[in-house]
Amino acid sequence: MDALTIRHASAMPAPTWSWLKMNDTTIEIPADLERAGAADIDAPQALFDHARAFEVAVAELQDRLGAGAEADGRACVRAAALGGTRTDASGDLGDLDIPALSRYQERACREEVEGDVAAAFETGVGRDARAYLNFLAGETVLLGTEAGESGRAQVSVPAEAGRASAASLDVVAAPDSTLALDVVLDGTDDFGAEDAPALIGSALRVFAGARARVTVTVYVTALPGTVVIDDEGYVLDEGARVTVRHVVLGGGATYTGMACDLRCDTARVDIDTSYLAAGAERRDFAYTVRHRGRKTISNILANGVLAGTSKKVLRGTIDLVHGCKGSEGTERETVLLASEGVDNKTVPTILCDEDDVAGNHGATIGHVRPDQLFYLTCRGISPAEAEALFLRAKLEDAALTAPTDDARAAVCRLAGRMVDHFEEELV
Repeated sequence: MDALTIRHASAMPAPTWSWLKMNDTTIEIPADLERAGAADIDAPQALFDHARAFEVAVAELQDRLGAGAEADGRACVRAAALGGTRTDASGDLGDLDIPALSRYQERACREEVEGDVAAAFETGVGRDARAYLNFLAGETVLLGTEAGESGRAQVSVPAEAGRASAASLDVVAAPDSTLALDVVLDGTDDFGAEDAPALIGSALRVFAGARARVTVTVYVTALPGTVVIDDEGYVLDEGARVTVRHVVLGGGATYTGMACDLRCDTARVDIDTSYLAAGAERRDFAYTVRHRGRKTISNILANGVLAGTSKKVLRGTIDLVHGCKGSEGTERETVLLASEGVDNKTVPTILCDEDDVAGNHGATIGHVRPDQLFYLTCRGISPAEAEALFLRAKLEDAALTAPTDDARAAVCRLAGRMVDHFEEELV
């Protein structure tokens, strides 16, 4: 395949100052990659038998919610009806009480009034990336649970030098059901040169029915020459709870994006991200959570280690939409800068169009203190060896908390290339 550039990927819903160069990202797809075969999906037959189309589940939710909101006389809604400006059809200024809107505000008002779940659905990395991943996958696999039942599925997408491969999944969890999905985006034992070009990815759409419990765990353990794209989108019905864990340890350039629509009352999403970047690797994260139902809850927690000359960007947006009274969103990140040459960018964003809500955000970012390095040096540990200790700690935690044997083996393979005697010392 020819080289491909995906522009404006992982875009922030409401852009910030352009000079920060964080509003979105550009994904460079290496040239001459051969399209690989299908991903490996291990799931009980019941999950295939009870599968339903994602679009059908969304349409049924739409029927229950109705066509849209009742008549809304707010000034911003009137402005959106005029295309985001004060001018009327004749070009006059018209009602001076009507505010001028940004493109984001106009779109948000229209979505709120229309109440169209399908039209408002989004994924974290974006439409173009999803289309490319669907092309690589060839077909979308449907998985689903039956009401009150539970199930577990495992997906593996191995990277191969000179090849591009991806998995495309639609998951529908029925009301009161429980589903766990484990995804491993990994290099292979016979990959060859670490910097050989390759691409792997996954495109995931999840519908969590009323009071359903869904857990998604994604492990990324690719090699430095591999581009990784993980694109996810979620819709939550009343009382649904989704827990997402992203563990990104390897890959030359990784793009993790997730968008979540807390459409109905008391829905909740918890996102736990753990990442590691060494050498010249690049990590890009984009999270968007829309609170539309009342008393909804979201938590975005990230913890990472950056070493070498690596770069990382995290865009976290919590959108408290008009009508989501009693909702609360929190985003926090802790970053350890293990080397002087790293580049870290974090933008926690709270958008709010409702009172009686809570939005919390914060970040703790810091280098290893000089006195800590001095302490280690006095005990015969060089700065390079100290950096290796931080990397080992992150890898050990990922291995010990891996949800499956395949995920643990993938971490150990990657760690064996990064630090010495990893498996021998792993307790």
